[in-house]
Amino acid sequence: MDIPPEPVAVRAPGYAGPTMMRQSWRDAGFLHWAVEPGDVAPMLPPGVHPDVIDGVTYVGLVPFRMVGAGAARGPAVPWLGTFLETNVRLYTVDDTGRRGIVFRSLDASRLAVVIGARAAFGLPYRWARMAFAASDDEVVYRAVTRPGGHRSVVALRPAEPVVADPLADFLTARWGLHEDHAGVTWYVPNVHEPWPLRRAELLACDDELVAAAGFGALAARAPDLVHFSAGVSVRFGFPRPALRREPAPR
Repeated sequence: MDIPPEPVAVRAPGYAGPTMMRQSWRDAGFLHWAVEPGDVAPMLPPGVHPDVIDGVTYVGLVPFRMVGAGAARGPAVPWLGTFLETNVRLYTVDDTGRRGIVFRSLDASRLAVVIGARAAFGLPYRWARMAFAASDDEVVYRAVTRPGGHRSVVALRPAEPVVADPLADFLTARWGLHEDHAGVTWYVPNVHEPWPLRRAELLACDDELVAAAGFGALAARAPDLVHFSAGVSVRFGFPRPALRREPAPR
């Protein structure tokens, strides 16, 4: 890659394209493991590379509640637009210097959403039985994939707000998705307010999703970073070839 990566920015760039869909991500947990970039590179689409900070890249396990998803600027889709999701993701930069993420897996509790997302975008969605519980000082996420039976149980205790943390910004201020679909590397832009991010204490992590995504060695060690956020409201633009810059959603 000859073009240097764009700067990390906690606020979305000035976007000026149509909106494909909107949704809210609520009660999000972020578990991250540092890994060698060479372990990630073979898993990425053509023209996309591991995004590196301090010599390493990261694998993220992110459980959350999807709330009020809907097409364009229309109303949220009843029932189908609200569900639980957990994804395993990687951190990327393409040949134009644009930062993003690549999903290794996405597990969701709505079968119709799984079928639609796989058909329309080629995203690696799976159906899962999932549960979420929250109390005054603890959040718990549970998932079992169907089929496959891969389990995940994560319990967090949210703590103090994150202030001026470049690594946390690097991992959460991501304004697009890279995806290899139908022989093309695509980029799907998104825009949302800055994450209200908090550090979190990991109370439990019994997870098989990260190993199933190709990172079995990480099951033997605790994550390097754990965060929590009450969430953000998100708009997605339409997919476009990753190596051509165009306006994103407005």
